[in-house]
Amino acid sequence: MVQTDQKNALLRALPKVDDVLHDAKLARYAERLPHELVLDAARRAVGQTRADVLAGRDVQVDAASVARMAARSLEAYLVPSLRRVINASGVIVHTNLGRSVLAEEAIQAVNEVIRGYSTLEYDIDNMARGSRHAHCEKLLCALTGAEAAIAVNNNAAAVMMVLSEFAAGHEAIVSRGELIEIGGSFRIPDIMQQSHATMVEVGTTNKTHPVDYERATTPETAMYLKVHPSNYRLIGFTENVGVDKLHELAARANEARPEGSRVLVYEDQGSGAFARLSSFGSYAEPTVSESLAAGADLVSFSGDKLLGGPQAGIIVGSKELIDRLKKNPLARALRLDKMTLAALEATLRLYLDPKAAIEKIPTLRMLEEPAERTKERAEKLERSLAGYISADDARLSVVPEIARAGGGALPMCDIDTYCVKVDFVRGDALGCTRYLEQEFPTPIITRLKNDAVYCDCRTVLDELEIELIAQAFNAYFEGLGE
Repeated sequence: MVQTDQKNALLRALPKVDDVLHDAKLARYAERLPHELVLDAARRAVGQTRADVLAGRDVQVDAASVARMAARSLEAYLVPSLRRVINASGVIVHTNLGRSVLAEEAIQAVNEVIRGYSTLEYDIDNMARGSRHAHCEKLLCALTGAEAAIAVNNNAAAVMMVLSEFAAGHEAIVSRGELIEIGGSFRIPDIMQQSHATMVEVGTTNKTHPVDYERATTPETAMYLKVHPSNYRLIGFTENVGVDKLHELAARANEARPEGSRVLVYEDQGSGAFARLSSFGSYAEPTVSESLAAGADLVSFSGDKLLGGPQAGIIVGSKELIDRLKKNPLARALRLDKMTLAALEATLRLYLDPKAAIEKIPTLRMLEEPAERTKERAEKLERSLAGYISADDARLSVVPEIARAGGGALPMCDIDTYCVKVDFVRGDALGCTRYLEQEFPTPIITRLKNDAVYCDCRTVLDELEIELIAQAFNAYFEGLGE
């Protein structure tokens, strides 16, 4: 702790703002940024240094050190906050890292529509105003068997839109075991309240039976809502009611109802798989087409999870119901932009050839890739690291591990993978992790486990990323000095 006399001496030694401004470290920022911005950064750096001294912290008070602090804050204006990272975590649909990686075809489609004007809302065949919903609807119907479809900006928006249109002012019955909360504190009860639907809970946390829905159904019931359990599973003494049974219950309830007031069956699938991949094993969830075939009137799901496309909330089902959604004011408020539509359309088109979809859509490829292929990449990364790092720096090994689907999908599914494990002789795992994420120009996200850094090669995309990872570790060890 700095003593009072030392504090006073340090405070007297604090540089003037002008001295900080004239330091060479701020010169390049003064050339590229407004003067007031650079001046404010210098003032804040002097103020922060003064506060650190008063708090008794051990800090440098020379002009060069304070200018370095100001320069770090100014760098944020010149370096994009949203930028590419290398995902070596083994979480395939990593929500914090942007979820699914787009296929090359989707990237090309986005580039094509942003270079100039587009047919976003123009129908060339009829030479008249068109609808942006049309770009993906035919593909969605062909791939799922739905009569109609609409896409909005994410699945939470899709849920809100469906509830607002069909259950506002009425009852929506949902199992207590499906009242979920997912990332970002998104809760089904909150969404239902916001949509002005009256939530009716049935069953218990672990068991819900058809009779629970039957007893709760009243003339005010507008919907049976079934919700994908997302990033958790109930196991053991459990039971739930499938879409097929809910369809039967709704059909019976609707026999005694007047036209236009029927009970709908709506499933929020969340992850929204189009295919049952072998990697899902016994944890496979119903596909979108299976839910529709079982009797769901509407199904909603995400575009950027198991589908492997851009962020979107997709709703498929009855044409009569989808047409109502298209006329809902929320359809405009929540609509997709041209770049997202281009990426989604291109991704959906790849599904017309299921084999090509697995090869070309990165999310599907990473989910389906045999563990031996990830081992081959891990061995390449180990060799590349060994070309930069000596035995005096770290010990390298290729080890088997478990990867995850991520994004709230398949939480119980273990995906075999291989990692490069870095055990430190010099430096330490935490310091290296911080360097890889915070200081290397392309941030690298790894795993930290038992004082070692693990690079999971299931989510390392290509040779370029392998080389960048090796360079980053080399830069970390070089920065340690001798």
